[in-house]
Amino acid sequence: MPKIEIRKDEPLDKALRKFKTRVRREGIIEELKKREFYEKPSERRRKDMARSVRREQRRRTEDEQ
Repeated sequence: MPKIEIRKDEPLDKALRKFKTRVRREGIIEELKKREFYEKPSERRRKDMARSVRREQRRRTEDEQ
């Protein structure tokens, strides 16, 4: 759980903004979304393969330009 230091006269919205930033940097929200539903290992492999194919295609089109 991320912790933040709150100063004595610090407004609540500024402290909340700090907390949200820390949570986003640590990748907690992304991890929660990923674990929301069970994903079979075969589905995960298929997604990873599709992601790598897209990355490779994008890299090739950037190299051509």
